[in-house]
Amino acid sequence: MSNIQKAVTIRNDVNLKKETLRIEPDEANPGKFLVAFTFDAAVAGSITIIFFASEGEGCCLTPMKESLLPPVTVHFQQGLAQKFKQPSGTGIDLSLFEEVDLSKEGGMNVYPLAIKAEASTDNQNASTEGNTEPGSTNSQITQAVLEKERGEYQVRVVKQILWVNGMRYELQEIYGIGNSVDNDFDGNDPGKECVICLSEPRNTTILPCRHMCMCSGCAKGLRFQTNRCPICRQPVERLMEIKVGNGGEE
Repeated sequence: MSNIQKAVTIRNDVNLKKETLRIEPDEANPGKFLVAFTFDAAVAGSITIIFFASEGEGCCLTPMKESLLPPVTVHFQQGLAQKFKQPSGTGIDLSLFEEVDLSKEGGMNVYPLAIKAEASTDNQNASTEGNTEPGSTNSQITQAVLEKERGEYQVRVVKQILWVNGMRYELQEIYGIGNSVDNDFDGNDPGKECVICLSEPRNTTILPCRHMCMCSGCAKGLRFQTNRCPICRQPVERLMEIKVGNGGEE
């Protein structure tokens, strides 16, 4: 087992809250549906809705059915917990497509729904100024499918991607990190301490299962005792230490 890897903090200027992503009927256009969600934005920028989008090099998204469903771009200002709804008249008529085509990823990495939230180029830092190539701006991409539940389509997010300073990062859930970052560490809270020593705050994640369940000290000792996660017993490939303090973040 390799040494513990330190996590690197990546600034995310715009964040779509994936649990809020949904489609709603367009009341002015019966039979059509609009994409809606809540998002946070540290800077101004734009959101683009693309149906049947293929992801290419540099996180560029290409609409595969552009003549039928042209992309829709809406600009936004800085602000937290902003409500977004696709403009009326630009939605999708789900009856035009087979259920199987809406509910899974297609060939050539095509997703039925993709949302690209881009930070305005005016807000890019000095290292990216002057870089006007497609896909050069910092952005978050949410790729999703539409699945039928009890006769109605629901949105299920398949993956979220960050494109920052020319690098692509795929976001992954960390199981247990919520307990560690909620308020300050309290040794009396049974949900925050290391599952092995039961005293130090948990700050180390096991990969690939992504359980954040140990302190760094116990994680180092784990390498000499077992190669299994204490939570799910899956094999341990790597360990990642994640700083969970409230200070020091830019």
